[in-house]
Amino acid sequence: MDIKELITIDPDILGGQPVFAGTRVPVESLFDHLEAGVSLDEFLDDFPTVTKEQAIALLDVANRLLTSRNIAQLYAAVA
Repeated sequence: MDIKELITIDPDILGGQPVFAGTRVPVESLFDHLEAGVSLDEFLDDFPTVTKEQAIALLDVANRLLTSRNIAQLYAAVA
């Protein structure tokens, strides 16, 4: 899944916070839930507008980004 199809950033939706495409659910919510020990299925129950495919695709993108050989670019982007 293309990242542009997965995440929407629109100043009219939650002030431009990245959300799952087609929803008003912040991407950050998935990571917050997982960090708190909430299962993926519970997250999906809490946010029924997010599909399992979207959540898994987002986790895959995050994994690829954080394990990329281009991690130095990530450091520069968040510095």
